[in-house]
Amino acid sequence: MGIGLDATTVLTGLLIFLARIADVSMGTMRTISIVHGRTKRAFFLGFIEVSVWLIVISTVINQITSKPILGLFYAFGFSSGNVVGIMIEKKLAFGHLVLRVITRRFGDIMASKIRDSGYAVTTFRGEGKLGPVTELYIVCRRRDLNDVLMQVKDIDPQAFYITEQAGSVSKVYRPSMQSHTGWRAILKMK
Repeated sequence: MGIGLDATTVLTGLLIFLARIADVSMGTMRTISIVHGRTKRAFFLGFIEVSVWLIVISTVINQITSKPILGLFYAFGFSSGNVVGIMIEKKLAFGHLVLRVITRRFGDIMASKIRDSGYAVTTFRGEGKLGPVTELYIVCRRRDLNDVLMQVKDIDPQAFYITEQAGSVSKVYRPSMQSHTGWRAILKMK
């Protein structure tokens, strides 16, 4: 019994591979949506994910005994789909984070600069191993985290910070000075 490697089998295998990438990517994003409490998104992603999976698995099961190479395409598609799903989710960066910054000398300056950028900042005074510190609490969208961290590091490269996933947030302040470009700006033109 050979592995059944002909043009039709390779084409079927590539389609299985691509379909598995699609459905496993959706599964990864669905799981992350569930963790973030986004039930509608999780519902639709789950529906599409399982629909694609049923088509793929029925194709593989019907042909696996005569063309075992399809099992490899299936497995590689699954593995690749996990990676692709994580990459897509990181690009989309859904959800919010709590950024805690601890600085020894620049708390007031840092809070002022971040507030000037449009983010809400709450500060606390505390005591660290080497003396007084200021802790800043900032809630921001995950996609804004790098911008806020750049500001923190510009002021105090030695600042200590921690990020935490925010389950639900009552109100998030976003930068008010966003650029007026893109399709939304065109729709808002009068």
